[in-house]
Amino acid sequence: MKRILRTLLATIGILGLVAVGAVVFVTTFFDPEDLKPRLVEVVREHSGLELELDGPLSWSFYPRLGVAVETAEARLPTQSPDDRPFAAFDHAEVSLAFAPLLRGEIAIDGLTIEGLLLNLARDESGRGNWETLIEQLESRGEAAESVLAPASAGPNPDATVDESGLSVALNIASVQVHQGQVNYRDAQAERHVTLEQLNISGRNVNPDRPFPLNASLRVLLDNDLDTEAATLVSDLILKTQVDLGLAEGRHVLSKLSLQTDSRLGDSQDQQKINLDAAEAILDLGKQQLTVTDGQLDTSLLHPRLGEKRLPLAMGFQLDADLQAQTAQLRELHLTGPDGLALTGNLNLDELFTAPTYRGQVQLEPLSLRPWLTRLDAMPATASDTALSKASLTSPVEGDLQSITLDGLTLGLDGSTFSGRLGGRFDGSSLSADLQGDTLDLDAYLPPDAPSSETSASLSLLDRAYAEQPPAMLPASWLADLDLDARLELGELHFLKQSFQNVALALEGQKGRHRLTRFEANFHDGQLSATGSLDARETPLRWQLSPSVTAVRLGDLLESLGDEPAPLKGLLEGSGELESRGNSLTELQRALNGHLETRLTEGSLTGTNVSRQLCTTAARLEGKSTSRDWQEGTNLQNAEASFQIRDGMVESDDLAVSIPGIAMNGKGQLDLASERFDLKADARFTDTVDTACEVNPRLKKVTFPVHCEGLLSGDSGEWCRFDRQALQASLGELLRKEASQRAGEEIDKHLEDAMDKLEEKVGGELRGTLESLLK
Repeated sequence: MKRILRTLLATIGILGLVAVGAVVFVTTFFDPEDLKPRLVEVVREHSGLELELDGPLSWSFYPRLGVAVETAEARLPTQSPDDRPFAAFDHAEVSLAFAPLLRGEIAIDGLTIEGLLLNLARDESGRGNWETLIEQLESRGEAAESVLAPASAGPNPDATVDESGLSVALNIASVQVHQGQVNYRDAQAERHVTLEQLNISGRNVNPDRPFPLNASLRVLLDNDLDTEAATLVSDLILKTQVDLGLAEGRHVLSKLSLQTDSRLGDSQDQQKINLDAAEAILDLGKQQLTVTDGQLDTSLLHPRLGEKRLPLAMGFQLDADLQAQTAQLRELHLTGPDGLALTGNLNLDELFTAPTYRGQVQLEPLSLRPWLTRLDAMPATASDTALSKASLTSPVEGDLQSITLDGLTLGLDGSTFSGRLGGRFDGSSLSADLQGDTLDLDAYLPPDAPSSETSASLSLLDRAYAEQPPAMLPASWLADLDLDARLELGELHFLKQSFQNVALALEGQKGRHRLTRFEANFHDGQLSATGSLDARETPLRWQLSPSVTAVRLGDLLESLGDEPAPLKGLLEGSGELESRGNSLTELQRALNGHLETRLTEGSLTGTNVSRQLCTTAARLEGKSTSRDWQEGTNLQNAEASFQIRDGMVESDDLAVSIPGIAMNGKGQLDLASERFDLKADARFTDTVDTACEVNPRLKKVTFPVHCEGLLSGDSGEWCRFDRQALQASLGELLRKEASQRAGEEIDKHLEDAMDKLEEKVGGELRGTLESLLK
């Protein structure tokens, strides 16, 4: 045992002496500066780069054997000495493990680079400055491979043996890159990208086995080559296991974790995006990228999103063909707060030039209210449940600026729509061609304004300074909108009215929009209209040309209130209207235009005009009527034209005829207050016998009727006979009759006198006197 121990100690002593002797020999007789010319020559020969070693080369022997290089620069053959170098570093050091050297192996223990700098550029034609380097390496062929052979030899000590008889084992215990920077200027895309604060660390780096790799850097993106202001600043942290696969060009990143903190422009809000994946494979030979079990987590912060961050998470599988610039995103699953759940698949094309996508998406039912509130885009709605349930299923296609859902099935608050919907993400364009079952538009309008009675009680000054009602339409958005929309509905509820079989078509550009078609069944009749909206002006300018055919007026009036309709019949009408504003109140007060209306098969309910007139006529003669009267009044004809000025509706040609009675009148209606005032004159006609027996003298009498009140008031109290006007009418009749009777008496006396004169003087004098008297 003692002999064995002495042998071991002697062996260790001899090896120590050899090592000390080697160090003394190298440091005494070999100057590392002598390697500089050889290094410059090798780099030039195999890459074409012009290497400048401005700093010293130095050896290190403890605790590791290595060589260090200070301040090196490399330029492309086309660059002048004054140009920025293609590559540079402040300090580089390679160290060898001492123990493998004793076994005859070269094992790189560590590689450290400080201040690495790369300047990459692409010109207007799309050619990169690095392509010269690649072409040079390719032209060297086998010579380049022989130089790089040790780097690809692998860890097997028997794989490669150089002329000195030492095996190369490429299994670097530590790789460190500190404070590196990469500048990339793309003149073709007018983009400048900078990677700074680049730090890379790896352990047990090996070309054939996975090894852990960590990296951190800052990315600065500038879309204007003439400025230095970055439009995007992002800090990245990468952690993964790397399988280099240098021989086959297949690089595998497993247990991938990429964390980013980004900010846009001058914003100080940090947007957090993290990517995790079970495996990411980059196959350079096939130009393919595969990501398995990818998970993208975001935490967004923006003033419009409120003070809290918006968390979103998306799971996916990715298969990309880099050469064809195509990719498939499979098993997409986007989740977020407030019930957000979106699934689907996407195919992407033109990845690196003008990305486009197509696929299928499905949105599970969710409430839009918290999302619109978060985006400060929630409108004031009459219904508290509006926009509380939305879902969709649709094919999808588009690019980075626009999206189209063609084949859409959309559910919204119990309504279902199908068809096509598209637009630009900046909101400047909207197109739609939808068919739906029902839509309650009243639920999405602003809440009702103060009641008519309250509005009517306000003075003009109070009304001018009253709080403005909520806007019906987003005027600023409409001012820049290009619009092309078609909508067909089985039923539409709007302004407390029901429309069936609705067909709507809208067109517009840059704020000038036209209603090219509106057709609907309306209270068993037809309603149609064309119009326009100019959103470039403030307030909004509206124009409408409505047409009404055979609409049941009684049903319409009953739908406007709780009382039975005072007037029934089939309404016909057309006109031209215009107004300004963005609320119902504003539109009512600014309404101008004209309407032509006619009522057929009409009737007044609850009031029998014939009965009232006949009873009044009988009383004037001291009689009474014993006829049984029906409750209402049948109208043979009713016509009127209306002039509308600043919300005041006026008519001076109201004409109504009933059996034996004709009525003519004029009146006005204030749309804002719903107060009206109507005066009409009723008289018996030649067909009066169909109504009642009337003294012929009363056929000449007009019976004034005065109607006033609120449209929302009791219709039974609207109308009454105007007693004073009736008295005046009767007085006028009596005066005419008295004058007529006086004239008849004078004629009779003159006739007697003429007869007597004729007896005396003859007929010739009679004719002369009659002419003079006349």
